[in-house]
Amino acid sequence: MESWQPQQQLLFGLFLSMYLVTVLGNLLIILAISTDSHLHTPMYFFLSNLSFVDVSFSSAIVPKMLTNHILSSQTISFAGCLMQMYFLIMFADMDNFLLAIMAYDRFVAVCHPLHYTMRMTPQLCALLITASYVIANMNALLHTLLMARLSFCADNTIPHFFCDVTPLLRLSCSDTHLNEMVILTEGALVMITPFVCILVSYICITCAVLTVPSTKGKWKAFSTCGSHLAVVSLFYGTIIAVYFNPSSSHSAVEDITAAVMYTVVTPMLNPFIYSLRNKDMKGALTKLISMKIFSVQ
Repeated sequence: MESWQPQQQLLFGLFLSMYLVTVLGNLLIILAISTDSHLHTPMYFFLSNLSFVDVSFSSAIVPKMLTNHILSSQTISFAGCLMQMYFLIMFADMDNFLLAIMAYDRFVAVCHPLHYTMRMTPQLCALLITASYVIANMNALLHTLLMARLSFCADNTIPHFFCDVTPLLRLSCSDTHLNEMVILTEGALVMITPFVCILVSYICITCAVLTVPSTKGKWKAFSTCGSHLAVVSLFYGTIIAVYFNPSSSHSAVEDITAAVMYTVVTPMLNPFIYSLRNKDMKGALTKLISMKIFSVQ
């Protein structure tokens, strides 16, 4: 048991550091956007919502895992497990929807720049965010209620580091056909529809950019989408690695590694991707940090 102690300490330090960076980085983005009037645009409104969702997404998993390390206990109550699963599904759906909304925002900005302010009105932005939260909550509630009706009468050790849908279904001794059918139909629809919207948006953006005569104009148009494309690739790449690979092609350790990527690493990297590739964000963050330093002095 003692041989595992250094590894446990290393993992605790690693996940604690990643969680603190996630919270600090995303909160800085939210503060920078809220305090800088130049960033009060639809794109940054959606980005601040994405930062809030990323903090909440990690907070649904990492604190419980860190608490288990401190207490040397790997247990969670059934109610706590269902609650964790509910928030995990809800915030994963919100990440999905927000990435699709941001892709549509970039499509309007690149393909219809003269009509951007007319199309992306504050009312439409608020409606898109509200509708996303409603659908995400309903989807999470549906899967949670279906899971709550199942019985778990055998092994109660979850082969994962959080309460995910698939590992829980494997432990059930009830008939899980309804759960699996809902996952393959409604659940797949909720995840795939935004992804298709993102693909269509970027196909239209690419076609529009290729018609721009100057190389500088093409680069400028693509650079406005670079950060979003990087986040989309990271998020969906890890999701596909976890849920769309044949189970025989990878081990449980690989499953957990991929899950860590999209639940811990991706929310941590998003602030860096957006701030390092965006001059406006870098300027707002520099101004915010400078104000804090001078106020302390």
